[in-house]
Amino acid sequence: MSTEAQPERESLRLPARTIALYAVGSLGTGGYATLPGLVLTYFLTDNLGVAALAAGLIVTLAKIWDVVIDPLIGAASDRQLARTGSRRGFMVLGALTLPVFFALTFAVPPSWGPLAGSTCVLLAFLATATSFSLFQVPYVALPAELTDGYDERTRLLGWRVIVLTAAILLFGAGGPELRGAGPDQVTGYLVMGVVAGVAIGIGMLVATRTADAAARRTTTASDIVSGGPQPEAAAGGIRAQYADAVHTLRRSQPFRALLGTFLLQALATGTMLAAAQYVATWVLRSEGAVTFLFVALVGPALVATPLWTLAARRTGKERAFAAAGVLFLLAAASIVGAVWVPGAWIYASVAVAGIAYAGLQCLPMAMLPDVISHDRRTNGSGRSGSFTGVWTAGETIGFALGASVVALTLAATGYVSSVAGVTASQPAEAVTGIVLSFSILPALLMAGSLLTLRGYRLRRADIEQSPAA
Repeated sequence: MSTEAQPERESLRLPARTIALYAVGSLGTGGYATLPGLVLTYFLTDNLGVAALAAGLIVTLAKIWDVVIDPLIGAASDRQLARTGSRRGFMVLGALTLPVFFALTFAVPPSWGPLAGSTCVLLAFLATATSFSLFQVPYVALPAELTDGYDERTRLLGWRVIVLTAAILLFGAGGPELRGAGPDQVTGYLVMGVVAGVAIGIGMLVATRTADAAARRTTTASDIVSGGPQPEAAAGGIRAQYADAVHTLRRSQPFRALLGTFLLQALATGTMLAAAQYVATWVLRSEGAVTFLFVALVGPALVATPLWTLAARRTGKERAFAAAGVLFLLAAASIVGAVWVPGAWIYASVAVAGIAYAGLQCLPMAMLPDVISHDRRTNGSGRSGSFTGVWTAGETIGFALGASVVALTLAATGYVSSVAGVTASQPAEAVTGIVLSFSILPALLMAGSLLTLRGYRLRRADIEQSPAA
């Protein structure tokens, strides 16, 4: 390496404080992504007595709302950046309002009945989703504005995923424990909603300070000269903002390939997440077994994330990403054996999936800023919010449809819903459907994502080339 290139690479290195502040945000994003996906459908079917198909529809409607507003929030975030020099305003608003709406989502008692209860849950969860999007869309845009370094982005997002996986463990294992700490199930869900909502909001609020670091960087003369992110506001009304989102998809082939891959993988992991509580209750025969499922998933991921970061440095992010997908596919497919031989061996397969899941989280997140910077170099714009608005909408679609797939499978196989305090028996077909939702369906979706990943053609040389060139 030349003596001129070495200082340039070192200048891209992020301060540890910036990385730490950004990573803490995943305490909030991990909690929001994990706990509703894990317990909300189950809360509706086995606490409020809502039919499985209706419960899936409620979760899906809330996620569709996310898809509608995320591109608008992305464009609005770009305008806020151009006007104020920072994306922090929306992030703070989301962090302060989410705890209230999150608690209200789980505050509905069974005595209200399935219709009134499900309506209130839907309204509260819609408000929660709006608050989360106000934070998440600008939060995902920050890495492209914090550094131009190919490997430095992997380092930044690697630490974020370590906190993310820890948050999945904290909320995935701790949430059900909080639910069981109350004197009854109704109070338990309320306690879980309040405590988890406050913890999510604190993590999000801490991470908003990273927006100031990104804002300082975008305003330096040296950054502008070197081709760094330059704020540009998307003009026009709502129609123009949606048109800008569509244009983003059309003009960036790497973004289309990466988004399609990530959407299918979000659908695969969302399906497993939504089915986990049912696997614990009806396959492992212990409602509390969901805690051990999450320990099996997240424990290995905490160790594996640095290994995936190292693999990305040596082989390239796209190759490491493909390897993680193959490993997840094999681990998920193996769980189908639980149809005939249910037992504790499932935890071993989940642990292998957890190793792969670490790569499936950190690598696409590190590839998205590469796509944004490549588009900036190619098209000369700095609309990171437009990219992340579409990206967050795609991720939301994946997780929303995951819950819907599980709900449809339960409905098709005759799953029997119940209210709190009443234990129902399930037909063998419903238990088989639960296992398939946790194994074969995620494996097939992961196989599809590996096909779309073949269309991603950006490599290290495309990102590290001189902006002046």
